[in-house]
Amino acid sequence: MNEKKEILFHVEKLLNKRNQFMITKVSPMEFSGFTTKEQLFIHEMDEQPFQSITRGQQWGENWGYGWFRSTIIAPKEAEGKRLVAMLDFGAEATVYVDGIVSGAKDLNHHYVTLTRSAKSGQQFEIVAEAYAGHSDSQPLFGESQLCIFEEEVYQFFIDLECLYDLRNHLDVKSLRVAEIDRCLTQVFATVDLTLRQELLGENVKECREIMKPLLSCVNGSTAPTLYLMGQSHLDVAWLWPIEETKRKIARTMSNQLALMDEYPEYTYTQSQPYLFQLVKTLYPELYTRIKQAVKEGRIIPEGSMWIEPDTNLPSGESLIRQAMYGKRFFKVEFGVDNEMLWLPDVFGYSGNLPQIMKGCGIKYFGSVKLFGTYDNVADPFPHNTFLWEGIDGSQILSHLLNYGDYYPIRIRPSFLIHQWKDRVQLEGISTRLTQFGHGDGGGGSNRDDLEFMRRLGNLEGVPKTKHGSPIEFFRDQTEKGIPDVKYVGELYYPAHRGTYTTQAVIKKLNRKAEIGFREAELWGAAAEHLNNRTYPYGELDRLWKVLLLHQFHDILPGSSIHRVHEEAQLKLMELNKDVYDVASEARGAITDGESSSVTVFNSLSWIRRELVALPNGVHGIADRNGAVLPVQLHEGVSYAQLEAPSMGWSTYKTETEVPVVPVLSTVSASESHMENEWIALGINEKGEITRIFDKETGTEWAADCCNVMRMYRDQNSDFDAWEIDRRYRLAPIELNANAKVSVTANGPLFANLRVERELNHSTMIQDIRLRAGSRRVEFHTTIQWREKNKLLKVDFPVRIHTNESLQEIQFGHVKRPNHASRPHDADRYEVVQHKWSALTEANRGFALLNDCKYGISVNDNTMSLTLLRAPTWPDETSDQGLHHFTYGFTFWNGAFLDSPVVREAYELNYPVSLVPGGGCGAQSLLCIDQANVIAETVKLAEDGSGDWVVRLYESKGATVVCKLHAGLSVAAVSEANMLEEKIAEVPHEGGDVRLQFRPFEVKTIRLALRKERYE
Repeated sequence: MNEKKEILFHVEKLLNKRNQFMITKVSPMEFSGFTTKEQLFIHEMDEQPFQSITRGQQWGENWGYGWFRSTIIAPKEAEGKRLVAMLDFGAEATVYVDGIVSGAKDLNHHYVTLTRSAKSGQQFEIVAEAYAGHSDSQPLFGESQLCIFEEEVYQFFIDLECLYDLRNHLDVKSLRVAEIDRCLTQVFATVDLTLRQELLGENVKECREIMKPLLSCVNGSTAPTLYLMGQSHLDVAWLWPIEETKRKIARTMSNQLALMDEYPEYTYTQSQPYLFQLVKTLYPELYTRIKQAVKEGRIIPEGSMWIEPDTNLPSGESLIRQAMYGKRFFKVEFGVDNEMLWLPDVFGYSGNLPQIMKGCGIKYFGSVKLFGTYDNVADPFPHNTFLWEGIDGSQILSHLLNYGDYYPIRIRPSFLIHQWKDRVQLEGISTRLTQFGHGDGGGGSNRDDLEFMRRLGNLEGVPKTKHGSPIEFFRDQTEKGIPDVKYVGELYYPAHRGTYTTQAVIKKLNRKAEIGFREAELWGAAAEHLNNRTYPYGELDRLWKVLLLHQFHDILPGSSIHRVHEEAQLKLMELNKDVYDVASEARGAITDGESSSVTVFNSLSWIRRELVALPNGVHGIADRNGAVLPVQLHEGVSYAQLEAPSMGWSTYKTETEVPVVPVLSTVSASESHMENEWIALGINEKGEITRIFDKETGTEWAADCCNVMRMYRDQNSDFDAWEIDRRYRLAPIELNANAKVSVTANGPLFANLRVERELNHSTMIQDIRLRAGSRRVEFHTTIQWREKNKLLKVDFPVRIHTNESLQEIQFGHVKRPNHASRPHDADRYEVVQHKWSALTEANRGFALLNDCKYGISVNDNTMSLTLLRAPTWPDETSDQGLHHFTYGFTFWNGAFLDSPVVREAYELNYPVSLVPGGGCGAQSLLCIDQANVIAETVKLAEDGSGDWVVRLYESKGATVVCKLHAGLSVAAVSEANMLEEKIAEVPHEGGDVRLQFRPFEVKTIRLALRKERYE
């Protein structure tokens, strides 16, 4: 028997037909239009070739736009009523009324209000810019109608739905449900749907009076409270290009401003200063209104970072700049100091994010994503409101929201009830933060949301609500008392693990750009101080914004459409050229350009001896004492091992003749063997490593063949670019073809084996390189990738017994299980790393290094570096083509604290630079006397004071006291936060500064220097 009461069928049927009664059609709207691929603006419309367009007509082309125009006059019957335009262009559109951007036609906004009280004869000009899309299917121009919006009928339907939705989510045997059912029965005995317009309006007023008492019932004293945050998540790029986002933000903000005109209590929170910058540049009139709304406290610019970046892949310095640029924009433009990091849709959160937040003056963290794991079987995250503790001990008050039914996030009684019932934290909290409004592609709230919000402030059976800034929620929680709940370490997202690898070229360009900024800022500061060369503040600011934009959480992770990736690659290639040009020009300003010398520059904070390719025509080289150095010729290029001081440079004399230098070669190779003083390798017919023999201890490191290429079918149930299915190892692709192995270098400085082989439909050329005196083996790899839905890994099984692995993250490392003992352990079958991962025992360890690979899996004693993927949605050509990358391994004997792994990884990623010319001798700008303290960044202060900013961190998880020595004339030293604001003066003796670090601590030091000039 169907127990659903008959009256409920009547309500449901009526709600489904509401538009028939709320909207009175007046007349069809006639439009003229034209199409273009250019971005045009409203003031340019008078010059455009508008032509008549009719219903059912196809228009536009991929990536194109249509501009449509209509002039309407309010009819007599609309006098005093709300007049709306129901628009249908077959596409999402930005709508202008009388030259002012006034709203949008999108998935969640179906009409634009022209006036809330029409005057007969009043004229309106409507112009719309609509996006034709990119699906190879032209939009069909629909029928747009000028309509009278029956306001009293609309309010009746909101009341009716509010009670109906509420009763459907309460205990069916409760008194409250019985009262609502009785009320609904009375309403249907009263409503007369044969009436229209004014008569129907009077009739539904009676119905509303019947419902009013039940809508006035309030909760008891123990009802929870939801803090409602009007918000619209807008992906800067995803299933649309950045060009479309430029329109989406205008639609979103104009929608919200229009709502604010009608609902004075409504506030709207918008993150991502980049989007505000777009409006400021492209829509200045709209931006003026936004600034006024911010001043009135109705638009709340909050979120802290320039965009909503991925936090797995960017460097620590990049995340600091995200906050620096984001907070600065909101401060300068609106006088607002952001307190919350809002990252609703990011695919996991770095274990060092709390320290970065705290260092940037961010007090609170909010996200949604961890409760949206799609089809993944996961160990659910246990908390909603908690203290999140990072790897250094920094703590941030955090709150994790729920999506509800994903987008659109609509305010209804059922949504609010579930927001409370679906919490995972059943004790210790009485409030939650709740977002509402359409998102992903922007849009935000509509009228229905705000009408429901008016009814749901304190409605019996629904959590109480407060509406405003999200900061009010956090402050209220702090006043009540923070729950006694702490979560330590990264917020690992048990889904979207493929984003560590997809779009490998973009990830490599990002890594190289981050390195380039380090070079440009350090050498720019040196050139300014020693040679009075102007520090390129403006250019660096422009370039940083390019990088920060492309760290958006659907660009850098590789989860967008093809055009987004194609444009990102081009922009990042341009960025790399520009930032390395800045660095090169700065180094060139330090040297004299004299042709008989070269200078080697080292940006790392320790002395280095590196293999360097000499300039064309240079075949011999001598140090400053005249000692001639050994040179090795390889494939037409001469190589020498050159030394440079910590964060400094050394000059060498060059010769055009090949010197005769007696040298005993300690490195050698054959087709099956390589060795130097420390290590002996065996190589098989596939180019795999069969033996890794440690000459120091006489032990073998390889537990089986290493450097083994493994390919798997990579087919997911959904979210192709995002996911790596946990069952992928059940679907291997055999790679049985032997390789061609040849010796291409055989000392005295290095040996090189070239491996050429097929990998299914793809080909690989790999140079295995071993330097004299080194424990690092490098694999310089080129792959022509021709796969679809395949996953390529390289395995290194080693003789280490441990139950955890180490992966580098921003400013430190995390420990993760290498087993699947519990659900959360099993979930982490693919994890993110930066430059290295390691397996360690108490007295030794083995590490994999990389120059651009972020994904890795570790199972027992086998480390599997993820090299390439080939998803086919949303970019059908993902990762096809040529890839160049380097990975390597190193090992050590002794404790991890004393290991070279961090420095080895830096040295693989940060090559020294060779510059023609000398005249600058040898100089170290900065050095540190403890190996586990790394100087990550050196730059001039953002405030233009000329102070040097030095960012350092402890890299091994140990408390340490170190001495920072500046080879410059230091006048004063101070400690600063990550935004470079001074905290306290620091004692110094000459150029020496004593610093104490806790494990993984990041310090920002400002050095005020006395001006000097290099002679």
